[in-house]
Amino acid sequence: MMKVFFYIIMFFLSQFLFSQSEGDKHRANGLLDKAISAYKIEYDIYPDNMNNSYNLACAYALTNQIDKAFKFLKISLRNDTSLWVLADNDLYTLSNDPRWKEIENQQLNKNHLKEPLYAKKLLALLRKDQVLDYQIDMAKKFYMNNGYLPHWYYALSSYKKSIGKENFEQMEKLVQKRGWPTISSVGKLAADAPLLIINHHECEAVRIKYLPQIKEACLNGEGSCVEYAKIQDRILVNTGKPQIYGMQFRFNASRKLEPFPIYEPEHVDKRRKKIGLEPLQKYLKKKIDYDWVVKKE
Repeated sequence: MMKVFFYIIMFFLSQFLFSQSEGDKHRANGLLDKAISAYKIEYDIYPDNMNNSYNLACAYALTNQIDKAFKFLKISLRNDTSLWVLADNDLYTLSNDPRWKEIENQQLNKNHLKEPLYAKKLLALLRKDQVLDYQIDMAKKFYMNNGYLPHWYYALSSYKKSIGKENFEQMEKLVQKRGWPTISSVGKLAADAPLLIINHHECEAVRIKYLPQIKEACLNGEGSCVEYAKIQDRILVNTGKPQIYGMQFRFNASRKLEPFPIYEPEHVDKRRKKIGLEPLQKYLKKKIDYDWVVKKE
C-alpha cells in the first residue's frame, strides 16, 4: 500500500514539474495561450502552488484577460509579502483598473516602510519603465533565430523611448520633491526605480549627471550596487571606453550575447567584489549563458 502511495505522489509531482516547465517554456517562446493552458493544468493538480498561480495571472494580464488575471493574482498573494507585484510590468494592463489599488494597499500594508506612499509612486514608475519589455525580448529572440529584427520591433522601440522620456520627467520631479530614495526609507525595490529609469534614458548626460549620487548610495548601502555597475559600464561603453564591471552586453557574429570589452579583465573580479558583486564568470553564465574565461594574473 505504501509503495502504491509513493508512486501516486511521484506521479503528481512529475506532472507538477512538467506543466510548470512547459508553461515557462511556452511563455519564453511567446506562446502565451499554450503557457496559460500549462499553468491551468498545474493549478488543477496543485492549487496551493502560489508561484504557478502568479505566473498564470501574469500570462492572463499579458493577453489582456483582466478579470482572470485579478482572480489568480489575488490567489497567489494570499501569503505573499513581496512588493515585486507592484513593479511587475507583466501586470501593467491591470494598473488602471480600480481593483489595482486594493492590491497596492494590501501589499504595502504587509510591509513596514518609513515612506510607503513614496514607495508606491516609485514602484508605479518602475512598472511603467519596464512595460513592453516582454514584447521587446520576443523581438530579440526573433533576431537571434532569424538574423534580423521583425518589423513590429521598430514601432515598439520608438514607443518605449517616448515612455522612458515621460517616465524620467515624472521621476525627476518626484525626487526633487521627496529627496533621493534610500533602501531604509522605501525598500530596495522602490529605491532601484530611479536607477533603472536613468539607465534606460537615451541621453548619456543624464547618466553622467546622476552617477556620483548613485555610486554614493551604493557605497553607503542605501542603493543597488548592481544597478550602479550597469550605469557606470554603460557610460563607459557609450563613450568608446572598455567597461570595468562586465555588465554591458552585445550580440556577436553568431547572434549570441557576449560582454563588451573589459578594462584589465584579470582584475574585474576584484573590482566587482569591492562593491559586493559576485564573480563575473558566475554572473555571465547565469545572465546570458556565456562562458567567461577569467584571465589569471
